[in-house]
Amino acid sequence: MGAQQCIAPPRRECFTDAVSSADGHLEVIHHEGWSPDIKQVYVPAIRATGGRTVYVSGITAAPPYHDHPHRPEQFAAVPTDIEGQVALLFEHLDLALAAAGCRRQDVVRMDRFFTNVREDQDVVNAYQGAWFGGHIPTSTSVEVVSLATDPGLRLEIAVIAVAPD
Repeated sequence: MGAQQCIAPPRRECFTDAVSSADGHLEVIHHEGWSPDIKQVYVPAIRATGGRTVYVSGITAAPPYHDHPHRPEQFAAVPTDIEGQVALLFEHLDLALAAAGCRRQDVVRMDRFFTNVREDQDVVNAYQGAWFGGHIPTSTSVEVVSLATDPGLRLEIAVIAVAPD
């Protein structure tokens, strides 16, 4: 038997753009098919060229600190509409990022869990786009039957950020 030969696939063109961070510790990666004319809420990849990785737990519109087992009265003030929930959720995300030494543009990964993705996604996308102010992280969105914190919650988001050195 002869030695196996491994043939590498042809190199494809990729595009790298510095993310809007003053220190340039993140790079957005695009590949063939990308166009700046396509309106998206995520990018295919982000490369960290420095910094410290920060993992943010799933955040909802519920108070970030609440009892376990859950006490329903702690969630009584949570809005029932997606507009109210997404605004409160992103306020909580701002708190977590700031406590970890991160800015919004340091978010590299966002996992979004919807209880009704078709009904709520457009509202969340619009709010998220304005909140990031031009920065676009990598992202995955899924629909789940229910969120663990409270049955009235409609959205949970977990993120990974890279704080600058």
